[in-house]
Amino acid sequence: MSKIIFLDVDGTLVDYENRLPESAVTAIRGARKNGHRVYICTGRSKAEVYQELWDIGLDGMIGGNGSYVEDHGTVVMHQLITEEQCKKIVDWLHSRKLEFYLESNNGLFASENFAQKAQPAIREYSRRKGKDHAQEATAASVFPDMIYGANLYRNDLNKVSYLLNSYQDYLDTKEQFPDLNNGTWGGAGETALFGDLGVKGITKGNAVSRLLAYLGADREDTIAFGDAKIDIPMLEYCHIGAAMGNGGAEIKAAADFIAKSVEEDGLYDAFVRLGLL
Repeated sequence: MSKIIFLDVDGTLVDYENRLPESAVTAIRGARKNGHRVYICTGRSKAEVYQELWDIGLDGMIGGNGSYVEDHGTVVMHQLITEEQCKKIVDWLHSRKLEFYLESNNGLFASENFAQKAQPAIREYSRRKGKDHAQEATAASVFPDMIYGANLYRNDLNKVSYLLNSYQDYLDTKEQFPDLNNGTWGGAGETALFGDLGVKGITKGNAVSRLLAYLGADREDTIAFGDAKIDIPMLEYCHIGAAMGNGGAEIKAAADFIAKSVEEDGLYDAFVRLGLL
């Protein structure tokens, strides 16, 4: 029976240096040849899903951690931060002197001083992920298509990420925006480097359910792969939830299946073990 497979991108499909293993490409193409559907399910907005990923061959995507759902070019769901909410966010972050970028399907739009102010956090994030030459990382190397100088009051936003000067910035922003999902990334708890804001109630699991309803598909036929805490709702919703070997303890505890790491050809090995190839 054909399955519907959901793949997180960063740390699952690609490694922490954004390298795409050829074995993962082979696994996806082989699974689709066998009649299975494959979707990426990522925190990235569509503007960050570069052609290299589409060239693998995908049935569609879930983006913005669940705010956007697409099947073969058809938009199934797109829940956006409103323009009014965006204006409040931008004004608040400016008032706190917190640099940020706005995540849209039309591009990534950075605040005035993001490239300069975010460089230490970007390098620390790279170091924590074990990247080679982490101290050479820059905003330009990590976000090559970042747009500067654009209008920041927008009506096409999926998410906002902002640089934390301290953990208190996250706590204060969370109190300021109870109408939005508030999170952090780049570190656990007070070690976080960035905060983020998204549409209230959005999760990857919810987005999977919306796609299944559109497809008329059965939850029992779903398999999800992820490596981070944000992936847990997706793993818990799908019939089989697989954690990558490079994932943290929390997601492994929530998983039904532990795959090898990305660098160890984890997706290919798991596809074989799950009978997808």
